[in-house]
Amino acid sequence: MKEALHWEKKGKTVHCLLCPHSCLLQEQMSGVCKVRKNIDGKLVSLIYGEVTSIALDPVEKKPLYHFYPGSRILSLGTNGCSFSCEFCQNWEISQIANTGRRRVTSASLVEKAIKEESIGIAYTYNEPFIWFEFVLETAKKVRKAGLKNVLVTNGYVNPKPLEEILPYIDAMNIDLKSFKESFYKNTCHGSLEPVKNTIVQSYKHCHIEITNLLIPGENDSTEELAELAGWIAGISTDIPLHVSAYFPQFKMKNPATTAAGVEKARIIYSKILKYVYTGNIDIPGGNKTVCSKCGNIIIGRDGYNITGMEIVDGKCAFCGEGIFGRF
Repeated sequence: MKEALHWEKKGKTVHCLLCPHSCLLQEQMSGVCKVRKNIDGKLVSLIYGEVTSIALDPVEKKPLYHFYPGSRILSLGTNGCSFSCEFCQNWEISQIANTGRRRVTSASLVEKAIKEESIGIAYTYNEPFIWFEFVLETAKKVRKAGLKNVLVTNGYVNPKPLEEILPYIDAMNIDLKSFKESFYKNTCHGSLEPVKNTIVQSYKHCHIEITNLLIPGENDSTEELAELAGWIAGISTDIPLHVSAYFPQFKMKNPATTAAGVEKARIIYSKILKYVYTGNIDIPGGNKTVCSKCGNIIIGRDGYNITGMEIVDGKCAFCGEGIFGRF
């Protein structure tokens, strides 16, 4: 355990200031995330330096398609989450306070990333912001070693901690689960506006891509899809959007998203945004990168593998159009 950052004492309670839940915790109480707890009048992290999963993944698996395509990145996660989404795809670790964790150090992770020729470290699998103290410490060491830091996140964090960690973050994939506050409240047990604020703020400081998981009848109406894409376009039409299919998991048993449903969303999104991808369901051409100016394929993909790249100095090799991302 380690004393947490971003909290204040209020009488006999502690007030966690990390995320918008703003948990007020009596002695021995844990927050919504399950891993930040009031012990002896101090807020402590129960997961500092502890992981449930470590793997060397393709960066495309995060998913990041415009951030050093074809690279591998050391990926790690732990327990807990600031949301409790009814459809959580990683609920075995995110919704349980203690599942098979083992100890690691920031220094050992940096050494491992270098040894395995990773471009850096991705904090993923569960929600990295609730692991704030360890992620911040590790990110500083990763940056000092000349490697990259990636967050795969639900974006549910307060502005001050976000501002503290952003100087050390190179890329983020942020879930935008819906464009309805009611969906966030009733299905994710959170709120939409803080996520939108994180996207806006992060775009100013690092590379970002967005993931949208489609659930039939819940967040896939034509009107909502167009509104979501229009809002992203208001920040930049360059931001890549990944459309994912939902499969029954955790508490939600709705029928899985069909290929036709994903294709519908891709068509709507592609009328507004330059780069739209389909991730976990086979849609012909859904994972290739096409130049928005000349229409040529500039990154070919077979699953997570790069089959060809026609980008030179960040520009389309065919017409010279600038391509959003880091290559």
